[in-house]
Amino acid sequence: MTTVARLAPFATTIFAEMSQLAVEHDAINLGQGFPDTDGPQSMLDAARAAIADGQNQYPPGPGIPALRQAVADHQSRRLGIDYDPDTEVLITVGATEAIAAAVVGLVEPGHEVVLIEPFYDAYAAATAMAGAFRSTVPLVADGDGFVLDRDALATTITDSTAMVIVNSPHNPTGTVLSDDDLAAIADACIRHDVIVLSDEVYEHLVFDGRPHATIAALPGMAERTLRVSSAAKTFNVTGWKVGWISGPARLIAAARTAKQFMSYVGSGPFQPAIAHALDHEMEWVDASCAALERKRDLLSGALREVGFDVHRTEGTFFVCADPRPLGYTDGEQLCRDLPARIGVAAVPVSAFVDRRDNWSHLVRFAFAKRDEVLVEGAERLRALRR
Repeated sequence: MTTVARLAPFATTIFAEMSQLAVEHDAINLGQGFPDTDGPQSMLDAARAAIADGQNQYPPGPGIPALRQAVADHQSRRLGIDYDPDTEVLITVGATEAIAAAVVGLVEPGHEVVLIEPFYDAYAAATAMAGAFRSTVPLVADGDGFVLDRDALATTITDSTAMVIVNSPHNPTGTVLSDDDLAAIADACIRHDVIVLSDEVYEHLVFDGRPHATIAALPGMAERTLRVSSAAKTFNVTGWKVGWISGPARLIAAARTAKQFMSYVGSGPFQPAIAHALDHEMEWVDASCAALERKRDLLSGALREVGFDVHRTEGTFFVCADPRPLGYTDGEQLCRDLPARIGVAAVPVSAFVDRRDNWSHLVRFAFAKRDEVLVEGAERLRALRR
């Protein structure tokens, strides 16, 4: 017996491979996007209290009412979008389950899902699990950053497209899609009657005074958009696996139909803690974002000093760097060599694409680490220019 053909390409992830190399060589892991500090103390205390109070059995299938209400209130306050917490908010086991449930619940086998390339690998895996196929619209260079290829967008989204997955702030490039890019996607989806799955897990990690914009708020989009977010990146609890998906009741019902046979429920004692954090700890989130902006500058500056060309990061945990000025043209090979050679782990951007030509050289580094870790990583990277 072997893994079914549609899932065989996903047997292992680049994140797991690079993290394993980091462990083997005692390397600083700047590859996988997880922070190395905890979230707000009151949230951690709320989780302990929930465990002590016996909230350790199955929570309600859609999520506990307090968290669904907190999610709805949070989106109303920050985005001006009103969701019914009873029918339009679903709590999931992280954003990854939200994505998989939406794709499996709404896309028929053999139908098309359009991704923005580079794309987080979970999108491709969810598409394969649904028995669908993927097409891509690339980001293209724009100075030291990236923008959406709108010409490709216009030809890729058609009446045959079932769903478009949008990710902004964008992993792996750190791009924040412009208002014009979001409007172009919205226009194409309205014209061709396409559902949008908007992955906004980095919505609170937008830098340089930029506001976060959601495609769900654009005219004609509320009724066709499922919006995904998560506590993991917002509150530094990637291991708690508390995510949510919001949107029209009919689309949420489809996602819930699939979700209930993936995990049924999860994160029982953590759900009240995240509800507390959404209601009371957004000042902590704002301070965390400011700290991450400074960490971005620290790592980006160190990479430039070493000799990398560095792309601008507008949000997320990540900075993309071009090692060709140092003589390295293959980002994947460089990432496989780095842990043993200098004791640093990173991830090649080629792991996020179907078409490697324009991306095979780029390397993604994560900066959501303590300052001393970033400083030590920068010192080790200097060995590349010796």
